Amino acid sequence: MDSGSTPLSHLHFVFIPIMAPGHLIPMVDMAKLFARRKVNMTIVTTPLNSIQFQATIDREIKSGSPIQIQTVQFPFAEAGIPEGCESQDTLPSMSLLPNFFTALHKMQHPIQQLLENLRPTPSCIIYDKYFVCGAEICNKFNLPRIIFDGTSCFHLLCNHILQKEKVHEGVSHHEEKFVVPGMPHRIELTRSQLPGIFNLSTDPKWQRFREVAEESAAKANGIVVNSFEELEGEYVEEYKRVTGHKVWCVGPVSLFNNDELDKALRINRNSPDDVSKYVKWLDSWPPRSVIYVCLGSLNRAIPEQLIELALGLEATKRPFIWVLRGAYRKEEMEKWLLEDGFEERVKGRGLLIKGWAPQVLMLSHNAIGAFLTHCGWNSTLEGICAGVPLVTFPLYAEQFYNEKIVVQVVGNGVSVGAESVVRLGDEDKSRVQVKRETFKESIEKVMGEAEETQKIRERARKYRDMAWKAIEEGGSSYQNMSQLIEDILHVEG
Repeated sequence: MDSGSTPLSHLHFVFIPIMAPGHLIPMVDMAKLFARRKVNMTIVTTPLNSIQFQATIDREIKSGSPIQIQTVQFPFAEAGIPEGCESQDTLPSMSLLPNFFTALHKMQHPIQQLLENLRPTPSCIIYDKYFVCGAEICNKFNLPRIIFDGTSCFHLLCNHILQKEKVHEGVSHHEEKFVVPGMPHRIELTRSQLPGIFNLSTDPKWQRFREVAEESAAKANGIVVNSFEELEGEYVEEYKRVTGHKVWCVGPVSLFNNDELDKALRINRNSPDDVSKYVKWLDSWPPRSVIYVCLGSLNRAIPEQLIELALGLEATKRPFIWVLRGAYRKEEMEKWLLEDGFEERVKGRGLLIKGWAPQVLMLSHNAIGAFLTHCGWNSTLEGICAGVPLVTFPLYAEQFYNEKIVVQVVGNGVSVGAESVVRLGDEDKSRVQVKRETFKESIEKVMGEAEETQKIRERARKYRDMAWKAIEEGGSSYQNMSQLIEDILHVEG
């Protein structure tokens, strides 16, 4: 049954994201989406985080969507975190990550008190995979345990196989390639490219937290994923088969921000004047001529590597936008930019944004011809939705998996050849992996006029069209959202 024809006024979904941009933004998008289907929605977060998306929620409320934000205080003192650092990307040091997740756990009882007073009574709680006390909250209210996993089904399947088969433990050194068995495509990786959960040298407390999160997720009633079946359908089906989990692919959720104001307000870290300036700059360039570069909200590349990237961009002699937010050892990079004269040399054709940027808005501009990305899942999807070729430079977490999706499964991009993850907290142990010449060559492979370049562009457009069809009424993601609503109605019935 299409949920659009079902009385839903008594349904009430509660979303509990963790406070990190890559986790928070898609869950807010998803909450807006459910509210547009007339499901009552409450997003639970902290006061400083709520400010970032209050404007977009207010806009939804004015349009008639039944959505609200409820806040609980962030326990700075109890967790040993400086006051005002309510988001993972605002922590002064990655050494405070264990403290940050301690703080999340201490939010359990305030959230429970909040939920006791919510009306209508919550029907369902969807919580971030790393908000592990979400399981206890669901148990207290006798509600289904549904998690949001901010990655792909490719990642879920690959991790499941490696944890079960442990083939990575059989290689003699970190750079030796091995084949991941049971994947729909032949996928080769090295131990140095695997996510942190497979890094035995990680801080034991941090490693144990990851293990607890994985164990809790394995016991959930189902997983909501920001992906779409046309992108990785074989991986969705295989993951469901080998685990028995329910999986609802309801994305790409960023596409539901379908006008310029929606895109600009997704997370309110830019002034209207800044947004206008960026758009005006893009308006000055021909279609598909500009390279967009962003290495994520937790950019951990060392300054020496960023300098190689800068000089590679300069060598292309093409226009580019480079978002340099949250750079590791930021002061050193700022000093180099000033003393080397890089900004002055690229003035006019190079726009450096030292902070946040409205990425979905900018990627959707017709001047963008390619996206050089760290392969975070949100950025990967946003690039796919924009229909632009990707230049992949994975840095950490599951980003080497996402590179495989782009380069090998979808075929809408090229790799710069990074070889190993940058471990959070161990950045100074990393090295320069990609030289300026390689950045230039990789960019030319997606910006030039070669026959293979044209094929990459065609595939990029093809998957963009598939993404849009998935979210339209009758599309795979639309139907999966209807099915999730029906599943919760069935539980209530």
